[in-house]
Amino acid sequence: MRRCRAIGPSDNGARPYLWIDATYVKVRQNGRIVSVAVIVAVGVNADGRREVLGMDIGPSEAEPFWTGFLRKLARRGLRGVKLVISDAHEGLKAAISKVLSATWQRCRVHFMRNALAHAGRSGRRVVSAFVATAFAQNDAEAAKQQWRRVADQLRPNLPRLAALMDDAEPDVLAYMGFPSQHRAKLHSTNPLERLNGEIKRRTEVVGVRPRPRTGGGRASLPNEAAITRLVGAILLEQNDEWAVQRSRYMTLESVAAIGDDPIVSLPQLAG
Repeated sequence: MRRCRAIGPSDNGARPYLWIDATYVKVRQNGRIVSVAVIVAVGVNADGRREVLGMDIGPSEAEPFWTGFLRKLARRGLRGVKLVISDAHEGLKAAISKVLSATWQRCRVHFMRNALAHAGRSGRRVVSAFVATAFAQNDAEAAKQQWRRVADQLRPNLPRLAALMDDAEPDVLAYMGFPSQHRAKLHSTNPLERLNGEIKRRTEVVGVRPRPRTGGGRASLPNEAAITRLVGAILLEQNDEWAVQRSRYMTLESVAAIGDDPIVSLPQLAG
């Protein structure tokens, strides 16, 4: 049975930023080894500290799954979310709008990987540097204008890349509408990479490996309940570590400011 691990929120305070990412784990189902998505949500609380807010297991592309996951978090006290940062999982963007009424930030790192696939091997370095000029701007309006200039200059030779930039503009640049001191931590799911790496490492260490006569293969866990127990323990350890760290992930003053400013909650980048 799929369920959301009850880790947090620890109180009813606002979590202005929410990172959601999936890592894939091998599990045995009906005598077969399959990959399932382990979804983890991490937020920043009103004190500027990171918290693990929940986990679930399921199909990462299905909108009903994402909607159910976010609703579970909301029922446990999640509120005040301004920005959700994730990869472009199908269905998640609609669920964010439906449940949280928050802005969605498409992970910039994952977007660039997709974009450079249209640039050709010889042109990737130049295109990457070109697109990065939009990220180097000081405010949202300047970033939007530079993004469009880059797309227009690429259009004659790389029309598919330019079209991708046209479609992705408001989602990839959403973080530019938030305080400058937060942006380095808002543009991608990189803050979750270390945690996902530890989940992957630990699940492979304890997983059951196929018998030698089956030809080897990667380790798998016996069932979804085992994933919940193991990953839940990892997340609780991480949550405790963040709680006792002396330095905050974001300053108390800067987080308080975003909570008081309604203009920051929905940056207008489209149009």
